[in-house]
Amino acid sequence: MTTSTDSRSPGAAAAAPSPDTRRRARLMLYTVLFLGVLTANLIYFLAGLALGRWGANPDSLQLVSALSQLNLLLGSLPRQGWMVNLISRAATAAPVSWPLRLRWRLAQYYQVGGLHVGCAVSGTLWYAVYVVLLSPAWRDSETQYDDWSMLVAVLSLLTLVTVSALATPGFRKRHHDIFEASHRFGGWAVLLLGWINAVLLARWEGGPHDAAVALLTSPNFWMLTVSTCLAVWPWLLLRRVPVTVDRPSDHAAVVRLEHRYVPAVGTTRAISRRPLLGWHPFACVPAVPGEPGYRMVISRAGNWTSDFIDNPPTHVWVKGVPSVGVANAKKLFTRVLYVATGSGVGPILGHLLTDTQGARLVWVTKQPRDTYGDALVDEITTAQPEAVIWNTTERGKPDVFDLAWDALVTTGADAVICVANAGVTDSVVRGFESRGVPAFGPIWDS
Repeated sequence: MTTSTDSRSPGAAAAAPSPDTRRRARLMLYTVLFLGVLTANLIYFLAGLALGRWGANPDSLQLVSALSQLNLLLGSLPRQGWMVNLISRAATAAPVSWPLRLRWRLAQYYQVGGLHVGCAVSGTLWYAVYVVLLSPAWRDSETQYDDWSMLVAVLSLLTLVTVSALATPGFRKRHHDIFEASHRFGGWAVLLLGWINAVLLARWEGGPHDAAVALLTSPNFWMLTVSTCLAVWPWLLLRRVPVTVDRPSDHAAVVRLEHRYVPAVGTTRAISRRPLLGWHPFACVPAVPGEPGYRMVISRAGNWTSDFIDNPPTHVWVKGVPSVGVANAKKLFTRVLYVATGSGVGPILGHLLTDTQGARLVWVTKQPRDTYGDALVDEITTAQPEAVIWNTTERGKPDVFDLAWDALVTTGADAVICVANAGVTDSVVRGFESRGVPAFGPIWDS
């Protein structure tokens, strides 16, 4: 039976500062990026409106189409594993001697999803502008290229609006597979429609004889080429990998992927039983010494994970490049306190087993040994002998923030990384931020 290594009640080391001394939590970089992209696009639109730049002519429509495509291209980059890794590497390269405020902001690199959402919304709005500008020419009762462009633009706009609606947080949480499939197939549809629109605009602008030249000199052509390569490339890395599944309980499974390529510690990788549907990301954990491949911890949290645990497969599909997660922010700090509830220990497990910077763990969960198995818990306690493991079945539910604050004061950690459900994560992160302590947690934006 595993219990806390510290039998004192939460807050025994030092009381948390009173609410009167709290500082306002920092504005999320996610929000800054989202609003920044929308503002930049709005300023450009208003400037063009003031200059009379927007009209139903080929030059204006080419520009609006290019602006939409540029936003969609830039919005796709934060969803590329290699780009996330590049941003993380650049952000976490700063030495720990840099000012805390700067490192605090740099450690929010994982919130780059705000750029994805801001660009996607902006690209959709530019498509709406395109439809509005083209509508007078469409009503001229003459069947020309503008009519086909209008049809393609309307289809693109409807697809983008549908994809955006299915990506709202509430729907995404309740129907993850539908959200994920709509993003994939909707994105492919918009890409195809973009190519059709580019050809139509080129024929409208250059005529039948110079359409090829107009297409090749159009910025749309090159942006669509890059977007197509980005869409295809992860699928070129599609692999079917054999797995061994250990089920210590009906709530959790420890999966070993017998793959020669071993992702870096702290990265996440999506796996699937059917390549076109149902991709779910999990943290990559080093294999037990002496065993090949790497591991993932999967907990029951919906239909897909339930089916995986109840009917474990012999193989899974992987694709693309594993991308770093929120816990990679540890590189910017001297000592990090990891806070997890339940299966939230999975995304930080690789760090817990390999961190040499004096990390400390607070893990609040029910029956850890019965749920995750003696072998895994023993690994954790061996790597983290001073870990606070709070068994809620025996001791009830604690105030996670108070428990974490106590551990922070005891260890002298200078940052906190929390992986729990949305409510607990938000409470812990905001609680520490309001007291001037850098704190980070997943934001569930994808």
